Amino acid sequence: MLLYLSCFCCGNPAIPPVITGYSRIVNGEEAVPHSWPWQVSLQDYTGFHFCGGSLISENWVVTAAHCNVRTSHRVVLGEHDRSSNSESIQVMTVGKVFKHPKYNSYTINNDITLIKLANPAQLNIRVSPVCVAETGDNFSGGMKCVTSGWGLTRYNAADTPALLQQAALPLLTNDNCSRYWGSRITDLMICAGASGASSCMGDSGGPLVCQKAGAWTLVGIVSWGSGTCSTSMPGVYARVTELRSWMDQTIAAN
Repeated sequence: MLLYLSCFCCGNPAIPPVITGYSRIVNGEEAVPHSWPWQVSLQDYTGFHFCGGSLISENWVVTAAHCNVRTSHRVVLGEHDRSSNSESIQVMTVGKVFKHPKYNSYTINNDITLIKLANPAQLNIRVSPVCVAETGDNFSGGMKCVTSGWGLTRYNAADTPALLQQAALPLLTNDNCSRYWGSRITDLMICAGASGASSCMGDSGGPLVCQKAGAWTLVGIVSWGSGTCSTSMPGVYARVTELRSWMDQTIAAN
């Protein structure tokens, strides 16, 4: 049994994802079911999906501060089709919420929240953690990465999709991103997209992952972007390398 469990190391999905290049969430494609096993759906008590998140260990989930997670919310793991009742999902209670103390809702700096689950997740083929970028890592402009979520597929769509969507996006340098967004882009942010694909409302808090030494690694947290989810504007993500030390300190203290 231990041998089996040791395979749920971070960033290595038991069910491999298939990515067909620059598609979208707005312009999205359905993900292979359970191929992003760290993807979580944050839901209120009615089952309404309001944000995404990423499982980083059996006890911890990372999402965006602007999602305003409360202990009354729930964390759903192992989901693909939100309209199905036959999936073996894990519905977890929120134990504690740690919003970054320097989160600023005007600048959207430090847009990160850590959720400690009330009970540890059961890791399995459909539920396993993503690796987390380290402080010294460099993910350069042009690198192709992937974001996933149940966010809107058109900014004016009536409802979010039932099936998990994914999009391959290139990273931008912050200098390049500032050409679109000006001085709003800070060192605490990383940009991706402007390539015919975009994250949209409902994707917030979800992962932007890039491959590092073959393992999928959390590089960004869906934060903000175009109000119409324009695919010609880059999406902005909280930069995990800059937030990693706060994550480590928070987890170590709790």
